[in-house]
Amino acid sequence: MAAPVEIDHRDTAYSLKRAYWLALACDLAYKDEATIDRQARDWGFGEVRHHETRFTPPFPLEDTQAYTMAGDDMIVTAFRGTEPAQIKDWLSDGTTPPSPGPGGTGHVHYGFAEALDSIFPDVENTLAELRTNGQSVWFTGHSLGGALAMLAGARLYLQEPRLAADGVYTYGQPRTCDATLAKAYNKGFKDRMYRFVNNNDVVPHLPPEPVYTHVDALRYIDSRGKVHDSVSLLGGLADRAAGLTADALAPASDGVRDHFMRSYLTALEKNLS
Repeated sequence: MAAPVEIDHRDTAYSLKRAYWLALACDLAYKDEATIDRQARDWGFGEVRHHETRFTPPFPLEDTQAYTMAGDDMIVTAFRGTEPAQIKDWLSDGTTPPSPGPGGTGHVHYGFAEALDSIFPDVENTLAELRTNGQSVWFTGHSLGGALAMLAGARLYLQEPRLAADGVYTYGQPRTCDATLAKAYNKGFKDRMYRFVNNNDVVPHLPPEPVYTHVDALRYIDSRGKVHDSVSLLGGLADRAAGLTADALAPASDGVRDHFMRSYLTALEKNLS
């Protein structure tokens, strides 16, 4: 596996090239440790750490995994997601009580709070150890991993500002927190948070509103694979309808198909060409 684009470790500005590269980092989180180590070093990161915990929460999720790669100018932590059917099932349960948000700000989905709590101390200690040169810090993740990346950014911003992330990019992220935490997050991560949603991806519509909501900075990928900085309600509805009719043999599966990491990568590749 090799990235077809070069990434500038010193640049911190938003770009589709960076979005694509961080999507590759998300995809890498699903690989084995040897593959992650090899690719990270090919990308110019001399240090790689793996984070994994196992726990037994009251929903079908048994572990949390992530990895951190560090170079002279940049550190990236990528959180692994989970299977679309699995996350769809437990996020559809509207009876799950919310948990207090980071720093006592707002509330978050209980499942996300438990999953992040199981791994965050190791991630935080790793960042404190490896950030020896004032490197920029980035969080990224797909699906469940996107929720954890967003919450990890919120925890550092609200509890350990000296380690605050320079950017957070997520793909197919579910609704993660309430409006109070979202407001604080939007203020702290203005022009640093980018949440990519691919057409009919079902996961960003879960858990149900109004208890949970999204943070700002949506980047919408339409049914033709084009990335938009914003989309109107009517325009989004029309485009999602177009996506459903694109595959006449399996329209019902579009929401799951659009959630796959490969679908995000394919769309972002189109925008670079």
